[in-house]
Amino acid sequence: MGKETRAIGLMGGTFNPIHYGHLVTAEAARDAFHLDRVIFIPSGQPPHKPPSVLASAEHRFLMTFLAIAPNMHFELSRVEIERQGPSYTSETLAYFHRLDPDVDWYFISGADAILEIASWHYPEDIFRYAHLIAASRPGYSLSRIHALARDLGEEKVERIHQLEVPALAISSSQIRERLRLGLSIKYLVPEAVEHYIEKNRLYEQGS
Repeated sequence: MGKETRAIGLMGGTFNPIHYGHLVTAEAARDAFHLDRVIFIPSGQPPHKPPSVLASAEHRFLMTFLAIAPNMHFELSRVEIERQGPSYTSETLAYFHRLDPDVDWYFISGADAILEIASWHYPEDIFRYAHLIAASRPGYSLSRIHALARDLGEEKVERIHQLEVPALAISSSQIRERLRLGLSIKYLVPEAVEHYIEKNRLYEQGS
């Protein structure tokens, strides 16, 4: 009997800051797709976001470390932080494929982000190296994503999987705005992340 193929999730993002929505999505993906583990990959220089709104890569890495520490199935990678230049998903997936080509890699992202996949850097490579998990609120239709995938090739549709997650209306931009206004972010982020942000005075007005 051949060795069973392992499945591992990859969750990229700026995590600026990481919040419970990210963690719930990762855990839901792990359960639904029987993933051995989920590797969080904070981006170094995301090509679609201006540096002015970002905490430093090291701050974002450490906040992610604190957030995932209680879950033995979550891991953390510095691959994008240590890479020179923009953090392209296609290059990250190629890196993990080279690391272990026998693993089924699952890239976890929001459905709205995956709608833009045709404009990503080398989208063909993204489909070549990984399945895509499109995390969405319950009732969200994947029809537009499937239409985009067909434009790239009919076989790619089969590599997109929908994941409905509990409707947590949390976003990193909302958290940053609350911090700028001096409002509480308790219960939006893990307590350790809240304390880290407070200690390092991240996202304050004028910072």
